[in-house]
Amino acid sequence: MSVVLEVEARETYTNSSRRKLREGGRIPAIVYGSKIKSYPISVDSIELVKVIRDQGRNGVLDLSLNGTKHSVMVYDLQLDPLKNEIIHVDFCAVDMKSEIEVEVPVVLEGTSQGEKDGGVMQQVLHHLTVLAKPDDIPQSIDIDISNLHVNDTMHVEDLNNARSYKIVNDGEEVIISILPPRQELEISTGEEQEPGEPEVIEGRETKE
Repeated sequence: MSVVLEVEARETYTNSSRRKLREGGRIPAIVYGSKIKSYPISVDSIELVKVIRDQGRNGVLDLSLNGTKHSVMVYDLQLDPLKNEIIHVDFCAVDMKSEIEVEVPVVLEGTSQGEKDGGVMQQVLHHLTVLAKPDDIPQSIDIDISNLHVNDTMHVEDLNNARSYKIVNDGEEVIISILPPRQELEISTGEEQEPGEPEVIEGRETKE
């Protein structure tokens, strides 16, 4: 069952009107898509945060405006860099029967054997692009790395293909590597230094 998010139409689009909305606990937004006319709206900030937390950035939800509903996904979020709060959101209307491309976060599960042996994990890709119908888009792509050893590398093509979506990335792209243990460089001159007085540094005044 789709999550329904109640929205309200916006009649004014000035900076002051958007600021007033935010002060009242609402976030200015816009809805657009290939088959609908774009229109500005506002949404309750608490409800929006809750929906994104529960459904994820790629979750499909129904926007309800005066009894009319559109299936949408969050296309873009603008954040206040100081407060880390959402200040604007773009919703993109989607066709539930058509495939779309979206970025999905990669989540690593477990601890690799290579790390337990002193190796260093290097994650190269933190997101993968997938092609899927809206209902088949995962919130994350979970990868079990517990069987990876030192010098092992996992590529996109190594992922299980039995999925409800297609990974668009090139199969040869590296997702994660387990590097050999880091070793400190040991410098030895082969002879012991005799302790002595430090040399006077040129330009420094000395007193007797």
